[in-house]
Amino acid sequence: MTDLLDGYSRLILHLGYPTESFRAPLIYNPYFASIRLKMAVIPMGLKAEDFDTVFPGLFRLTNVHGALITMPHKIRVRDFLAEVSPAVEIAGSCNAVFRREDGSLIGDMFDGQGFVLAMKEKGEVIAGRRVLILGAGGVGSAIAAAFAAHGVAMMRLHDSNPAMAGALGERITRHYPGVTIETGADAVGCDIIVNATPLGMSPGDPMPIVVESLPVGAFVGDVVMKGGKTAFLKAAEARGHKIQLGIDMLYAQIPAYLAFFGLPVTDSETLRRISGAT
Repeated sequence: MTDLLDGYSRLILHLGYPTESFRAPLIYNPYFASIRLKMAVIPMGLKAEDFDTVFPGLFRLTNVHGALITMPHKIRVRDFLAEVSPAVEIAGSCNAVFRREDGSLIGDMFDGQGFVLAMKEKGEVIAGRRVLILGAGGVGSAIAAAFAAHGVAMMRLHDSNPAMAGALGERITRHYPGVTIETGADAVGCDIIVNATPLGMSPGDPMPIVVESLPVGAFVGDVVMKGGKTAFLKAAEARGHKIQLGIDMLYAQIPAYLAFFGLPVTDSETLRRISGAT
């Protein structure tokens, strides 16, 4: 890939801290190399206390095309954007920034889109379905926004902080009034259940919901990317549920990112193959 990095190359900055867990460069850069595109995703460790000073200066660099935004900057970055998508307004956070020709910055959020597109790749229909989302933080809110945009009939929202679930429901209703919003952790009547909490990241974590309470035939997904199948997904799969891993969300959202950045788009299976994931 080094032969593609020269004075003509464009950069997508991957901004966050710490950088050791960043996986995007391992997916994007092999793809760019495979199509001989002079573009690179560059991980950059940017601490929260330096963001306000450093971020505007980065976009004064003439070959910066855009940025991938990760923790702890997904919320703070909104104050630097001229325009944001409904997904950003609902999620309250942003994970992609693109610089337009006039120099203004626009933002979008693709975590939720990735989750929904990964489901569609598995043959799941989204429109008209009933969803339980456990966790109303940044990723849960982004997934809720994507489900609403894809036409679910009902979303039941739960968070350990009930006020967060209530506020998320209000934001969804403001943008998608046709979606019925409920609150609570009861899976009864739901045919999609999503764990958007951190439970499952550490060994010994409790289940986000009693597995035996999952409705027969419900689709079960998790956002935890660490360690492959979480204990929750393993238990759901053992009971016959179709499941989705957190890493599926990452690969499925990259084509949406590529379109947002105005770059050649491919499918998630190609990305997996090129990056050595399959």
